[in-house]
Amino acid sequence: MADEEKQINCGNTFTNVASFVIYYIVLLAFCYGLHMLLKPLSQPRIISETIVGLFLGNFSLVRRLLKIDRDPNNPGLQNMKFLTDFGMTLYMFALGLEMDPTVLFRVPKREAIVAYTGMFFTFVLTCATTPFLHYAIQNSIPFILAFSVILSSTGSPLLTRVLTDLKIGKSDIGRFAISAAVYSELVTVLIICVGDVVFRAGHNFELRKRLHSRSSDFSGYGALPLAAALVVQIIITLTAGPVILRWVNNANPHGKTFKGSHLVLSVAFMVAVGCLSTLFGFSPVLSAFLTGVFLPREGRISQFIVTRVNYFLSFMFYPFFFVWVGLEAELGRFEVGKIGSWARLFGFFAVGTIGKIIGALVSGFIFGFHWPESLSLALLLNVKGHLHIYLTILAMKNNIVGYSTCIGMILAMFLKIVYIPMVAQYIIQRARSRSPNQPMGLQWHDNTKELQILLGLHGPENVPWAVNLMEISKGIGDPGTVVYATDMIELTDEIASTLVPGGETDAVTVTDKGVIQLRQQITKKLQEYTNENGDCITLRRMLALAAFNNMPQDICFLAEDSMVNLIVLPLHNAQQNEGKLVDAHTGFRYVNRKVLRHAPCSVAIMVDRGFGAVTLSKLPSNSPVNVAVIFIGGKDDREALAYAGRVAYHPGVKITVMRFLVDTDVESNVRKTSQQEEEMKLDDECFANFYEKQVAGGKASYMEKHLVNSAQAYSTLRSLEGQYGLFIVGRGGRVNSMLTAGMNDWEQCPELGPLGDILSGPNFSTTASVLIIQQHNPKGDPGGNADNEFSIM
Repeated sequence: MADEEKQINCGNTFTNVASFVIYYIVLLAFCYGLHMLLKPLSQPRIISETIVGLFLGNFSLVRRLLKIDRDPNNPGLQNMKFLTDFGMTLYMFALGLEMDPTVLFRVPKREAIVAYTGMFFTFVLTCATTPFLHYAIQNSIPFILAFSVILSSTGSPLLTRVLTDLKIGKSDIGRFAISAAVYSELVTVLIICVGDVVFRAGHNFELRKRLHSRSSDFSGYGALPLAAALVVQIIITLTAGPVILRWVNNANPHGKTFKGSHLVLSVAFMVAVGCLSTLFGFSPVLSAFLTGVFLPREGRISQFIVTRVNYFLSFMFYPFFFVWVGLEAELGRFEVGKIGSWARLFGFFAVGTIGKIIGALVSGFIFGFHWPESLSLALLLNVKGHLHIYLTILAMKNNIVGYSTCIGMILAMFLKIVYIPMVAQYIIQRARSRSPNQPMGLQWHDNTKELQILLGLHGPENVPWAVNLMEISKGIGDPGTVVYATDMIELTDEIASTLVPGGETDAVTVTDKGVIQLRQQITKKLQEYTNENGDCITLRRMLALAAFNNMPQDICFLAEDSMVNLIVLPLHNAQQNEGKLVDAHTGFRYVNRKVLRHAPCSVAIMVDRGFGAVTLSKLPSNSPVNVAVIFIGGKDDREALAYAGRVAYHPGVKITVMRFLVDTDVESNVRKTSQQEEEMKLDDECFANFYEKQVAGGKASYMEKHLVNSAQAYSTLRSLEGQYGLFIVGRGGRVNSMLTAGMNDWEQCPELGPLGDILSGPNFSTTASVLIIQQHNPKGDPGGNADNEFSIM
């Protein structure tokens, strides 16, 4: 009989596990399907998760299967509550680990002031209206204070996730809102932690006093022992945490698989420290947050844990969480016929919204923001997240708020997310209206803003010329240059097998040793330069890891996301010791051609023949590098001249601009079209502007060459051999000139244009590098870039 009972129990356990797996797959399928249906409305994933969770949680068949209608306290619901508490503990730990508590002791930034101002006005309004709306079953001052603090905060992880999905997370207002939300949530949770030490939230907010019938886990002690335990926990975290995690990081560098024992040790330390205060009755969820917030954020182990936890939360916990919410909050029990229920629902929505709007308008007036941007910020910072929903359910289960009030608050939080796509669309439309036809190129660049350059690198061999290119691109220095140093790496089967899923914003993490070492080598050399001479340069590292047929699209997306003005790519050929170029990889040639055709900004191809042999930042001023700019005419040549205007400011460069003009006798016999005359007019205006700023100011020299045909132009180019270390030319692909006619008959690299092909050919100098520039030719929606990174504030 005993064996039969064991077999029956094992069979039941297996059946329950199998049923749970099937139910969970169905849940994920419902969430994904509804998300696809709502995608045309730009609704984020949390909306579909919430709708599916509330629907399934209130579906009679689901409740009947879990026997909730017959027994609200059945073991199945209790198990779900335990899993939810576990998931929220991980959620709060990851949230704390991503935050930096030291910002509270620094001079507040604009983001912090906007966040604090919105919190203050929301707190005041909530305190004033809560007694009249009767949210609590028994109103008390501690409840009003706690409720006002929670309502004044922002769900920063949810806001980050939503703004990233809506493609405005990289805009200035998106980054501002996310940063302000982090300030808001950090302060709010720390205040809640202090409140949990002083009051027992589960006992109608009574003061935490020593109980006569203490349990064996010390939870019956009062506030002072709990506060002492928290102080000890924080001290251990601050002192032992960095030592242990630093040792684990040093023993497990990037590119190597984590040792299981070290991973277990790290997790065991975090769990042990976090359990200390819970023995005295402190909330495990809040204890996990304090443990995370006081651990070091930097280092591989911290990033590894945050990535894995966020991955688990996004794809496993959040759908489950909203099913639990639906099971606990039965929508049918919302008191539709009572005015008080609706007053509390809309009061919860309106009070928080009005408080955030007043705070954003006041702080926006101080900082000079436009009122539409201040209003958009307020609506974004009004979002509530998973923690707020979790606390609402706990308040209902502990009889702090009524059932109908709990449902109304959850619905109000849902409404605060639904309107976010409309706010995002409004922000994008305003960005587009401000720059409706602005191409992304050097000629139209506003010198009061940073120049954005995406620098493509095949490997460490490209770093020397890349450093010099960064150096000469500084211009006058202020406001500086942002360089996105992007490693272009082919995605092979071997590398693909080492990719692991990343967090919410990172698709994958590269663990291939060769790729990691290559990137570290490049990063080290670039950082050495920026540390010594990069005062006006902001260096950012990026990665284009893809097959060659997909790499052009990745590079264009990176440039579009970062609002880049110029993409610089290395030529596909490699230089041998004698200076000649040989085909290195035809795949990179394909990439260059596609980027030239589809780039959202201007593009330059760098033909390196020793441009990085001498470090320009260390070059004496009495021996400058000679740079020549060849100007024939057209959009690309004007773009090259615009770039030369920045180069001319560098003291280690002596720049000469040569304008090739058609001889007047020949030109008079040629009939020009209206388009050619317009182009010549633009050329003259561009040159006049350059001459006034650079030549007249002594920054550059100028000469003219009057030529008859392309043969004379070719001979003139050959005569320049050995005189210059760098040539800057336009690609000239869209210009029909007598001086380049016929040159394409012997082109080896048509993507370089006629002049670029000659100057980089085997018959020309083996020591002269060439930078070929193509100006951006905007196509399609002029505001297409606004969906990613843009400036509106």
